[in-house]
Amino acid sequence: MQNKLKNNDFSDIVFERKSIRLYNKDVKISQEEMLEMIQEATTAPSSVNMQPWRFVVVESEEEKQKLKPLIRFNTAQNDSSSAMILIFGDMECYEYGEEIYDQAVRENKMSSEVRDQQLAAIIPYYKNLTRQEMNDIVKIDSSLAAMQLMLVARNHGYDTNAIGGFESDLLAAAFDLDKERYVPVMILSIGESIDTGYQSVRLDADALTTFK
Repeated sequence: MQNKLKNNDFSDIVFERKSIRLYNKDVKISQEEMLEMIQEATTAPSSVNMQPWRFVVVESEEEKQKLKPLIRFNTAQNDSSSAMILIFGDMECYEYGEEIYDQAVRENKMSSEVRDQQLAAIIPYYKNLTRQEMNDIVKIDSSLAAMQLMLVARNHGYDTNAIGGFESDLLAAAFDLDKERYVPVMILSIGESIDTGYQSVRLDADALTTFK
């Protein structure tokens, strides 16, 4: 497949809207390629670069069986996909602030003075946010990463399906995560499609847009 992301050609990716339910069970995505796709997806925008997105790749049959009762009407994707990617938002993402900003200094993308100034302002600010405010931030950022992962997957030759129907209060604990810290955002199924998918309609842009 032509590398459309690098050529800034999104015609095949953005405008072809289909919802995939069934995948080729014989196609498995290697962990190396999965990590490559996730790495590309994490170039998504992030508020003050705290990068709150966290990924759990459910690929083994044993773990898929654990996931199955938690995904309501989305079992076809679970049964046939190469993997189900659980995307969580880390409510304590600021704990990685120093590591992130130190890397920026090492790569000459930020001076140590700017790092110190920004961390001195950002970390206390994040720690003092209400749970709802923090929840909003991590879900917005993680959703941006999820959308980017869908585009990246298409560029690698795979299809995805964004899933919001799952037992959100049970998902983190089922996969050994602290449910107070890690809030579920969405699940992406990923694999090689064997159907044409379900087409849907979208409202016209002029019905949704106001110019001032």
